[in-house]
Amino acid sequence: MNNINVLLAEDHVITRQGIRRLLEDEKGVTVIGEASDGEEAVQMATDLKPDIIIMDIAMPKLNGIEATRQIKLISPRTAVLILSAYDDDEYVFALLKVGAAGYLLKNVSGDELTRAIRAVYKGEPVLDPIVARKVMNYFKLPGKTRGLEKPSDHLSNRETDILKLAAKGMTNKDIADKLHLSNRTVEGHLRTIFNKLGVGSRTEAVLYGLRKGWFTLEELP
Repeated sequence: MNNINVLLAEDHVITRQGIRRLLEDEKGVTVIGEASDGEEAVQMATDLKPDIIIMDIAMPKLNGIEATRQIKLISPRTAVLILSAYDDDEYVFALLKVGAAGYLLKNVSGDELTRAIRAVYKGEPVLDPIVARKVMNYFKLPGKTRGLEKPSDHLSNRETDILKLAAKGMTNKDIADKLHLSNRTVEGHLRTIFNKLGVGSRTEAVLYGLRKGWFTLEELP
């Protein structure tokens, strides 16, 4: 199993230390740095290139939204997992728009957080149920019409099939079983999809497809 390098971006010392202690007990997960404000998070992401950043929203100097935006420009393959006390629509959609791979609320358990880290690392979606409902409701609003672009302008037929199955919430293993592929092959296709679309996670890729009108929620039972 590959080691997952994690950077913590959280201004509350006791919270940051608690997360660090939790992750230090996890096999295959290494905390490689701690940032106490948004500017420090951007600088450390630039220098250390972590696999995952656990990011708070309300931080000094630079908030989590702007920090995430800058980090995704500098290091697109770094996945940003938001861990926040806030579930306001303005935060949720702003963070997903700038490239957050997942969004959890701070009432999650330690086990849920570590599972989320491993899921995001594998390119799987991680959204708190409250946040997921907000996203789904947004894309059910009238007026979301199909764009001029087609999936085939960017993706192969196989890649489009995988993206649609990912949008249904299927795991990599479920997709592999359905398409009679190996798990490694599905992961490879997802990495190619991310590269072609200029995104860093499955969540970003699915939202990209929804925004472009490549598929709708009604097509994804």
